[in-house]
Amino acid sequence: MSLQVDVKKDLGGFCLSINFEAELEVMGILGASGCGKSMTLRCIAGVVKPDQGRIVLNGQTLFDSEKGINLPPQKRHVGLLFQNYALFPNMTVKKNLMMGLKAVEKDRKKAEAAVEEMIDRFYLTGLENHRPSQLSGGQQQRAALARILLTKPELLMLDEPFSALDGYLRWKLELELMDILREFGGPTLFVSHSRDEIYRLCDRACVMDKGTSTPVVPVKDMFEKPKTLSACLLSGCKNYSAAKPDRNRGEGTWIYACDWGVSLDCGCPILEDMSHIGVRSHYIHLLGEDEAGKVPNEMECRIHRIIEDVFNMVVMASPVRASKDSDNSQLRLEMTKAQWEDYAGQTGAKEGDMLRIWIAPRDILVLKN
Repeated sequence: MSLQVDVKKDLGGFCLSINFEAELEVMGILGASGCGKSMTLRCIAGVVKPDQGRIVLNGQTLFDSEKGINLPPQKRHVGLLFQNYALFPNMTVKKNLMMGLKAVEKDRKKAEAAVEEMIDRFYLTGLENHRPSQLSGGQQQRAALARILLTKPELLMLDEPFSALDGYLRWKLELELMDILREFGGPTLFVSHSRDEIYRLCDRACVMDKGTSTPVVPVKDMFEKPKTLSACLLSGCKNYSAAKPDRNRGEGTWIYACDWGVSLDCGCPILEDMSHIGVRSHYIHLLGEDEAGKVPNEMECRIHRIIEDVFNMVVMASPVRASKDSDNSQLRLEMTKAQWEDYAGQTGAKEGDMLRIWIAPRDILVLKN
């Protein structure tokens, strides 16, 4: 079972240009608000018509601009969970679920039996006669999912399913959703701006930036080996700098980080089309007194701010040769409270002081635009 999508649509501010294939898996689409994630799902569902391209689900063509094929939503066998769940406000839970069955089950008794089974499965027992306004956010989501699954879709699409929920409820429902997705027998598209949700729930994912999708890769590769600046930033990297190969150093493994004013060894040959580097906050290490001259990529910085977070410490610092005209000149370091207390206890480091750091070559992400 698979989904192939290759479509384009002019959205005015930018052009939606999507090209990916999803197998029997949970495939994530990660992107910032307004990048075209929801529009992609609407094109697949048939709510919005692309300008050109092709969409094929399990061998059936849903849309083909060249052949003039554009199946209506009710013939696509696609289930789309909207951000607001789209339950009918004037109907009870049971009637909402029955509406989901209208097109696929004409036998009233079989329909009622299927609805009762789904009510029990989704922990909605006792809420059958409640309207959506009488339900919590989690209950509304479960009712909406139950209604979708009653139609036996071949493809399930979830559009920011946790965006309207608070932290505790979001985590609880995420665990429940994991079980539902394991039982679902078809491909699933999971749209989110949350890197954590994508990492925990998805098998593979792509990044969407200004309407354009990147190649689909295993989720771990997206976070450990992002190829582009947009993918790097969306995966949570806080430190990045414009960069170029440093031809004056070493064996072609050195780059010059323009915003930080330093040359760094990346430990691998530098590609000509690279434009930036990134370093995750917890991969920037404090330099101990006995490590000076023994570790790679040492750098001297000035501390601007020391912030105590709930479970760790954040130190904001700038390399001494950082560009004064750059918005990316400051580095964000993250460490445990114990690590900072030990370092500050030995050095007396405080805001305004100097500190030395180092970065392992393997932890430098070499990126393209």
